[in-house]
Amino acid sequence: MTLEKNKSLKPYNTFGIDVKAQVFCEINSLEDLRAVYQIEGHPKKFFISGGSNMLLTRDIDALVLHINLKGIEVVSEDDDEVVIKVMAGENWHAMVLWSLEQGYGGLENLSLIPGNTGTAPIQNIGAYGVELKDVFRSCEAFDIKAQAIRTFTKEECQFGYRDSYFKNEGKGEYVIISVCLKLTKKNHRLNTSYGSIEEELKNNAVILPTIKDVSEAVIAIRKRKLPDPKELGNSGSFFKNPVISASKFRTFMKHHPEAPHYKVSENDYKIPAGWLIEQCGFKGKRFGDAGVHKNQALVLVNYGSATGLEILNLATKIMKTVEQRFGIEIIPEVNIIK
Repeated sequence: MTLEKNKSLKPYNTFGIDVKAQVFCEINSLEDLRAVYQIEGHPKKFFISGGSNMLLTRDIDALVLHINLKGIEVVSEDDDEVVIKVMAGENWHAMVLWSLEQGYGGLENLSLIPGNTGTAPIQNIGAYGVELKDVFRSCEAFDIKAQAIRTFTKEECQFGYRDSYFKNEGKGEYVIISVCLKLTKKNHRLNTSYGSIEEELKNNAVILPTIKDVSEAVIAIRKRKLPDPKELGNSGSFFKNPVISASKFRTFMKHHPEAPHYKVSENDYKIPAGWLIEQCGFKGKRFGDAGVHKNQALVLVNYGSATGLEILNLATKIMKTVEQRFGIEIIPEVNIIK
């Protein structure tokens, strides 16, 4: 375990923001995690994993711990289902591809989501009609105060739309070290109705899709819509899709009957934030090196040397414009470090 001073975090966040860590340490084992708390002189600690769901707007005046725990194992299985345990530092998409190679179903709609597995429960990641909670069984987390490992059930994680206990009451209290997922081995429950998955499958002449077919369709769609963070700095969808009440929805649709929408419940409707942003004229716009992606207005991008503050200022401008025009508040999905 080595401590490095004044280390650039540019390689550790998908926006490619060049801020510095006062002190940096790679955590490759639970022993490293326990040992780092015995080091004197660094009371403030900041955790980073895949860096895919954060916007860094300043240097980090703390000991930055990069969670790099690796490993995937089968915990239990029967003829129909399997439970796998995935360590926090495993790349999410690589793990999804691994599960598909084993013939395990349930993660195919979550293909190509950037980041590492340990941050998935914090965000309750989701895409194309599937969320992590749909396959989640439990997770292990390091209790920072108690210096002990605690297991959280799905109920205890309090999952919501891009939300969880770890973003609210438990924020800053725990470090997720592993995640257990329950996947299918046969009789896979395919979800192809969301977005353009069915159209993609049809274009590929796939009549009876497999889990791999669905994954490949999702990957193709995402590649067309979303930029590769290795080529263009971004953090995927920057904003949550707003959910509005039925009464507000009726008023909204009177003025904007063409707007796409999804019924969440009897009393709630979801409006795509990307559509709202595009209607405000931001899609494809560039402000210095900060901009809105040309193919997906939900995605803010770093064209090279944008600072975190420049991207945050653009996000703030977008949120204000959307609320002024539509009376609908959109909020960031990304964790903003101010």
